[in-house]
Amino acid sequence: MPESTLASQMLPEVEAELKAAVERISEPSYAELMVMLSYHMGWVGEGAGLGATGKRIRPLLVLLTAAAAGGDWRNALPAAAAIELVHNFSLIHDDIEDDSPTRRGRPTVWKKWGIAQALNAGDAMFTIAHLEIMRLEGTTGDQIALRAARLLQETCLELTKGQFLDISYEGRSNLTQEDYWPMVSGKTAALIAACTELGAMTARAEPAIQSEYRQFGYNLGLAFQALDDLLGIWGDATQMGKSAQSDLVSGKKSLPVLYGLSQDGSFAERWRKGSIQPGEVEQLAHILESEGARDYTQETAVCLTERAIQALTQAQPRGAAGAELIALANQLLRRNG
Repeated sequence: MPESTLASQMLPEVEAELKAAVERISEPSYAELMVMLSYHMGWVGEGAGLGATGKRIRPLLVLLTAAAAGGDWRNALPAAAAIELVHNFSLIHDDIEDDSPTRRGRPTVWKKWGIAQALNAGDAMFTIAHLEIMRLEGTTGDQIALRAARLLQETCLELTKGQFLDISYEGRSNLTQEDYWPMVSGKTAALIAACTELGAMTARAEPAIQSEYRQFGYNLGLAFQALDDLLGIWGDATQMGKSAQSDLVSGKKSLPVLYGLSQDGSFAERWRKGSIQPGEVEQLAHILESEGARDYTQETAVCLTERAIQALTQAQPRGAAGAELIALANQLLRRNG
């Protein structure tokens, strides 16, 4: 996240909004559930702090878009918090589905409290997100709050559909790059598109401008996922704070893998023989890179980011917030773990 005056103003208020939302379950009978949610959000437990909270990119996108579209970003705080809560709900459940023992360098919720209670924690966070977005009634009025709530619900459905495809693809051997895009559109791009659309919506931007901001977020989300796929094979797991298990071992049909299969070379030959073992990862990653998969994935991410910036330009963002949106988009492409 780029250093900026706006971001430095926004982040503390985002955190305060998130904590107030989670405190809906602060009754003594639910103290442990409260701890589970607070732990996952990075506020408590060993390793708590900035490294455990994440960068809060999604709420920043909501608030920066609201400001760039001419609104008061503080009015969009409930939407920003709701988006971040949905994102974190999805992480709790994804960690279970992916059998991931760590998240941001710490044990995952299911690893600490078991699968059953982790599911409860995720469900609670999901529900709190939908209660939170209705707080827009007090900042933007009933009409926008209702539209925002509908958008959030539609986005959650797309998110779930994308995750379904991601898991179901693991057992299929006949996938192509055409199958990839519907999956990542739901799994990643839908939520980031909702960030920028919600920001413009709370600013009362014209429908055409809201659409451009949505396209900005959508293409940025696709680029983000393409880069995440690259890091899943060639990234530094210790820097990413995720499990050290490569996407090659887990059998994910990521963009570089599908590209490598389309080349029908040495990588494809080995892949078709069955599961990749940890000891093979380094060699296979090198083969995949030599066949052009890494460059292709990087170039795709750059192209998608350029489309995102073009849509943002069409939206005619105002002031410093517009410049920060561009900087944030470019910063996402410079991740190395």
